[in-house]
Amino acid sequence: MYPSLFDSFFSPPTIVVVSEERLKKAEQEQKQRQLDSLDERIKQLTEYRSELAKDVEPQSLEEALTGE
Repeated sequence: MYPSLFDSFFSPPTIVVVSEERLKKAEQEQKQRQLDSLDERIKQLTEYRSELAKDVEPQSLEEALTGE
């Protein structure tokens, strides 16, 4: 038999007990993943910036003087 909406709405909440050590470990792991993600993004942006800088720099002295 399917539970009614009333039964599911008023069912007791599920409580999960986690030790403080496990919670701190999970928080530390999350912070490390964020740090790794930021490092990777910084690497990508730095590479992209270098590519753009090469395109913007004048290729020769003549181009620099004439502005072409």
